[in-house]
Amino acid sequence: MQDQANPTAKRTPWNKGKLTGAKPPLRPKHVWSIRTKLQIEGRVRDLAMFNLAIDSKLRGCDVVAIKVEDVEIPTRCPPPLRGNGHLW
Repeated sequence: MQDQANPTAKRTPWNKGKLTGAKPPLRPKHVWSIRTKLQIEGRVRDLAMFNLAIDSKLRGCDVVAIKVEDVEIPTRCPPPLRGNGHLW
């Protein structure tokens, strides 16, 4: 009866026995192996996100939060201005 009253008493933590905390940074050979693997598999989106993260030194949570509008290059030119500086 007591086991049903307190079911969390015997539950073990999900990270028991695992290493926690800061991880060592990637070495250049690891970065290039990941880039090569992504290129071979044709995973263009993942490769672009990985390159952005490595080149800008952003954290993973910051890279995931980036939107297309944040990094896209505008392909259209703004409409030309008239001689008086107005659009119309």
